[in-house]
Amino acid sequence: MKSDVRVRGSERALRRDAAENRQRLLDAAATVFSERGLDVGVDEIARVAGVGIGTLYRRFPTKDALVSELVRQVYDDFLAVANEALSAPDGEGLEQVLYGTGAILASNRGCLSRMWNDDETTLLRDEYRRILFELLARAKQHGRIREDAVDADLDLIFWSVRGVVATTRGVTDIGWRRTMAIMIAGLRPGADTLDASPMSAQHVAQIIDNMSAR
Repeated sequence: MKSDVRVRGSERALRRDAAENRQRLLDAAATVFSERGLDVGVDEIARVAGVGIGTLYRRFPTKDALVSELVRQVYDDFLAVANEALSAPDGEGLEQVLYGTGAILASNRGCLSRMWNDDETTLLRDEYRRILFELLARAKQHGRIREDAVDADLDLIFWSVRGVVATTRGVTDIGWRRTMAIMIAGLRPGADTLDASPMSAQHVAQIIDNMSAR
């Protein structure tokens, strides 16, 4: 009996060590990719994590698998922010999720090029966008957002913020907030009439397909 207890205890310790090593690798990858981009080799990630390269490959058989898991974690964070915003009163959830998502993007700069073209996280991305568009409808119902704002405008906002986050890397972590504030101000009721037509759903779908093909 004591032998069985020791075995079970050893197994739990091994599982705990494996989980801790996995998270160290993910944290190191997020840091290294954010600072130096996705071209950094996995040997550098293992070094920063303080584990051997063999440990890295046991947790993530390929570099692509490691990046995909980072993207999945980002979308998990997106969905947490979006679901919390659903409980915001008076249509305030849209602004809450816009700023929350921007902050997550700014903290995960290394994953930006994969956010819209990772096959493993398509369902998470679709669910996030569904909630986002529901929040837009609520914001319009409460008069917080202009009536002619459409779903595709939110896609444009995030693509634009993504560009600002990528461009300001290494200089400032908050430049994106100014861009977001300006865009939200433009979505307010009473702003000047827009003299440009919105993108169609077909345009958005084609752009996402193009991103997936890169």
